[in-house]
Amino acid sequence: MKLSAQEFRNWKNKSITFLGMSGVGKTRLSNLLRQRNWFHYSGDYRIGTRYLDEPILDNIKKEIMQIPFLRDLLRSDSIHISNNLTVDDLKPVSTFLGKLGNPELGGLGLKEFKRRQALHHQAELATMQDVPDFIRKAHDIYGYDHFINDAGGSLCELDDDETIKLLAEHTLILYIKATKENEKELIHRAEVNPKPLYYREEFLDEQLSVYMKDRDLEYVALIDPDDFVRWVFPRLFYARIPRYEAIADQYGYTVTSEELLKVRHEEDFLRLIEKKL
Repeated sequence: MKLSAQEFRNWKNKSITFLGMSGVGKTRLSNLLRQRNWFHYSGDYRIGTRYLDEPILDNIKKEIMQIPFLRDLLRSDSIHISNNLTVDDLKPVSTFLGKLGNPELGGLGLKEFKRRQALHHQAELATMQDVPDFIRKAHDIYGYDHFINDAGGSLCELDDDETIKLLAEHTLILYIKATKENEKELIHRAEVNPKPLYYREEFLDEQLSVYMKDRDLEYVALIDPDDFVRWVFPRLFYARIPRYEAIADQYGYTVTSEELLKVRHEEDFLRLIEKKL
């Protein structure tokens, strides 16, 4: 959605999609704004509670079934397993995605890893396609004036033009670009605490081939899961930048993570957007 500063100022029920890597400040700002009558639509939360809820629970139950005592209780319906996902704790989604590599180190085989990646891709598409309906719900049911779509970092990898156009039709897309300092921080964070990630299949196949040669490995089962995430994260980060930029250039606007860090109040945020428009 392209607007002038005046049009944005007069927009009674504002709807904005945050685009960018995890760690650039999207959720911090979403949490700040939801205290000021903005509905916080967390893409990852919707993915986990609506579209991946059953696969996440199936994965947990599969692990529980390895413990005889708990297996008997589960099979007799003596215990109930639920997914306690919250907007501030999305670990079940991350745990379900998993990491590629040696099963003895908690890794997944390539076939299972790709199956989960595909499920996540479908879930993220469906979640973003739900945005227009949630904009309506946020206003008509919950009484919020404005709406924030806190999209996942992999939004740029959906490769689905219709979904991006849908978001652009109903929301102002704001790309939060990491500064050079922020880039270093995010890469360092991934080195210290490597987390499961979503990869486009084409990107994964290309990088996996390079990694296997680089590490002189013959089988995926020999991969150290954390080592692969540490190795691939900078490559994923820089591969996503032109994708973010292409979306922002065509459909939205760009702010930096440094500019966003200075936002302390709703008024700061609105002034920043008007400046960009």
